[in-house]
Amino acid sequence: MMKPAVHKTVADLRLAAAGWRKAGERVALVPTMGALHAGHISLVRLARQLARRVVVSIFVNPTQFAPNEDFSKYPRVFERDLELLASAGADAVFHPEPAEMYPAGFCTGVSLAGPAAVGLEDKFRPTHFQGVATIVAKLLLQALPDVAIFGQKDYQQLAVIRRMAADLDIPVEIVGAPTLREADGLAMSSRNAYLDARQRKFAGNLHQAMQWAAERIADGEPIDVAVRESAASISASGFLIDYLEARDAATLAPVEPTRRHGLRLLAAARMGTTRLIDNIDIPTKG
Repeated sequence: MMKPAVHKTVADLRLAAAGWRKAGERVALVPTMGALHAGHISLVRLARQLARRVVVSIFVNPTQFAPNEDFSKYPRVFERDLELLASAGADAVFHPEPAEMYPAGFCTGVSLAGPAAVGLEDKFRPTHFQGVATIVAKLLLQALPDVAIFGQKDYQQLAVIRRMAADLDIPVEIVGAPTLREADGLAMSSRNAYLDARQRKFAGNLHQAMQWAAERIADGEPIDVAVRESAASISASGFLIDYLEARDAATLAPVEPTRRHGLRLLAAARMGTTRLIDNIDIPTKG
């Protein structure tokens, strides 16, 4: 099992990608911050289905962390990540130093509106999406892949990236991959490791309560009633809820309580010091 080639500079990454494109090979990019788990590996495997060559970026991006967030504590296990990527069939890893991505004098960012300003994650992390959009724009332009794969777990982020790529005419297909889950429904996340044994026992209740609300809404229950009752169940499990809302699945704009189509249920809640996010489709019945 051969480990993927590791590129530390933009120049080396571009050289490798240019060679693949010259050979007529389709290239996929999977942006990550490392500390890979089965959810990330599912993205790499999907990328292998969509392209001949797969690049995975591993970069803990400082500009998407607020001053009170866990940038210094974010897990960094690069050698373990390489082993996982080798088993998944990645061809290359882009693993730059911060100075490579943000050299001296760097002062440009991506200005956002639309799905980045709808009162969900942006309400609690107001600088987050500018950091995400800036680094993703850089990665797309550095690798120039044919397709880039992002997990649906970060659904608002996916909507922001899709809008950004379309608005800036970045010629990359943006693909959202289904969320991988633990047996109890908890969405896989690097932050799940922060949960202690008792917290982990109840963490799956977040997804279960969301499923219940989605079914009630699909069956005709007013959105506000179903969401309120679901929120009570989530709180009773030990969560402090930041938001639990049904939104337009494409734009993430608020919707009327009687709407029954094109909906997504999104949540963020804290269990102890660990903040979990999740989202699910609200099915259309009839």
